[in-house]
Amino acid sequence: MVRTNRFFPERSAALRMRANERLPGCRVEQYGIRVAADQPGERLPLIGERAPAFTAETTQGPVHFPDDYKGKWVVFFSHPADFTPVCTTEFMTFASMAEEFQALHAELPGLSIDSVFSHIAWLRTIKDRIEYKDMKNVEVTFPVISDLTMEVSKAFGMLQPSASTTQAVRAVFIIDPKAIIRAILYYPLSTGRNVDELRRLLIAMQGSDEYKIATPTNWEVGEDVIIPPPGSCGSAAERVEKAGTDYRCLDWFLCLKKYPSKTTIGTKVGALL
Repeated sequence: MVRTNRFFPERSAALRMRANERLPGCRVEQYGIRVAADQPGERLPLIGERAPAFTAETTQGPVHFPDDYKGKWVVFFSHPADFTPVCTTEFMTFASMAEEFQALHAELPGLSIDSVFSHIAWLRTIKDRIEYKDMKNVEVTFPVISDLTMEVSKAFGMLQPSASTTQAVRAVFIIDPKAIIRAILYYPLSTGRNVDELRRLLIAMQGSDEYKIATPTNWEVGEDVIIPPPGSCGSAAERVEKAGTDYRCLDWFLCLKKYPSKTTIGTKVGALL
């Protein structure tokens, strides 16, 4: 922190000038340092914000986001590079579970800073030559975005210079049918993602939207869910008193009930429960 002196403004101005020279990217103001709002750079989109719009070339032709995904959930994920081992296992798993995500009314666009031709060659190699666990001859049918200009990666904050300046980290953005970012996950370059967890998270958020419920730690599909806590003393007492066959209470603020139905979000989840 650079301290300034309100009683000696000339001295304060000199201090601010010297600090600005030593701290590029920041602006020293009267009572401290603040990152300049107009400083150019990448900003990470936040949960609850509208996802950045973009147009890009993919292995399935041009894509216009979010217009091409109106009314659908999107699990948008980046990977560091084609022809890399961890990414290969991830793409095989995403592709093997693509129908499960489609049953949840969700699409799976991927991205890396590689050309469409590199993507195609890599996906052909996966299908023709790679066998991993019980997956073989896996065909990746979802679009893989070519982001050679890094414009999409920068818009979504997928580039993190301390990890790599030329490769996108393993980012996941779960985006709802209104193009609002609902969840963000980041993994290091060395660690593969848990695709089952992404599916679980998607189902939990869809159920929360549909039934106004919450899910406890380590919740799995079909297990009990949490009822939102009451908002007054009277309703808290009533909540506990009426606990029984419909729900159970561990205390007034923590009550659970069975998952409301085996059909949610247009009956898409039912087949998976």
